[in-house]
Amino acid sequence: MTDPSDTTATAAQPDDSTLTDRVEAALRTVRDPAADLSVFEAGIVEDVAVTDGEVRIEADLHALDADTGQGVIDAVLRAVDDVDGVEGVHVERASPSTEGRASVEAFDHVVAVASAKGGVGKSTVATHLACALAAAAEVALFDADIHGPNVPSLVDAAGPIHATDDGDPIPVRRRGMDVMSVGLMEDGAPLAWRGAMAHDALSDLFENTAWENDDVLVIDLPPGTGDVVLTTLQDVRVDGVVVVTTPFHAAVSDTGRTVELFRDNDVPVLGAVVNMAEYVCDCCGEPNDLFDESVDDLDAPVLAELPFTRELQGTPEPGAVPDAAADLGDRVRTALDEAGTVDAPDDAVDIRGQPPETRKARVRERFESLDPGDAFVLVSDRDPTPVGNFLSRLTETPRADFDVEVRRATPDAWVLETVKP
Repeated sequence: MTDPSDTTATAAQPDDSTLTDRVEAALRTVRDPAADLSVFEAGIVEDVAVTDGEVRIEADLHALDADTGQGVIDAVLRAVDDVDGVEGVHVERASPSTEGRASVEAFDHVVAVASAKGGVGKSTVATHLACALAAAAEVALFDADIHGPNVPSLVDAAGPIHATDDGDPIPVRRRGMDVMSVGLMEDGAPLAWRGAMAHDALSDLFENTAWENDDVLVIDLPPGTGDVVLTTLQDVRVDGVVVVTTPFHAAVSDTGRTVELFRDNDVPVLGAVVNMAEYVCDCCGEPNDLFDESVDDLDAPVLAELPFTRELQGTPEPGAVPDAAADLGDRVRTALDEAGTVDAPDDAVDIRGQPPETRKARVRERFESLDPGDAFVLVSDRDPTPVGNFLSRLTETPRADFDVEVRRATPDAWVLETVKP
């Protein structure tokens, strides 16, 4: 029998059920620093098993970067080790769940961010745009610049990359936003892939990446119009592109050709971002133009003119970005909503989907009903430039007397505008 006055006596070991309750109570004091929730509420702790004082904790840390994940493990070990009755504690990393993961085809919208030249701040715009859109949607960010992947450093995302049971790569989670980049897999080593190799690597990532979010995918393209850009347009249904330029004349000129490339590939150009538009002096607060140039000749609406500021050089947080980036996100959302609509007056003749004989009849009927000087607007699902010759024959007027303007309003619609002589 133990002497009650003997202070060296060992307290009775609690049973497994009691110790489990104590361990879970201790774990509820450990916070996920990214979500400011307990590790239970954040879904990090998936299982707690207690056997004769030995505690095994299964934790899913795939949504956290390496440093944050290790910090959570250390905090868990400290909290549980202090629980009376715990003889030892071990944390096992759980394999990330593959349930509900989608491919690139599942996204509601895909937005590409492109530039004609490097050094204009394209990746900075892409990361800020993705984080701005994340305020109201489930967003994924794909770094397609396989030769210079710097998106991970810009959004402070780190590997390792895990895989599904089928071997498909799972993006890193950054405060609720998915991030995928070859930069997360190759530890910053320079890549010297040639055309076919780059094409295959990118196509594999586009086809097999297992995304958790599926509202908006933002793709940061490499500068220029090389193989990677063309592969992206081939493999992915891009709903719109945002082009990035500085006001420097050479950049604006080359950006115009980039705009033409996307339109030739049936991709709506949502607009342009003019980066480094001005610099505000830290001393006097006066804005100064960095380039004495104009973007008036750019054949795309200007979505934003971003200043050269320290604020936009910082690390954007999903859902929390500088005001200038938040405004850009709002304008891109609006442009996406309007990308499939045709800006034409209510009395325009719409012959989309009509058979040839009906097309001619409707054009003839409308044009002959007009008085001289009245505007004539036609919407077609094919290039309507030859209609100018038809109108010339109708009125027995030389074709040169018609000032016909044709523009491609969407990938599937053209608008012809002229005036009856």
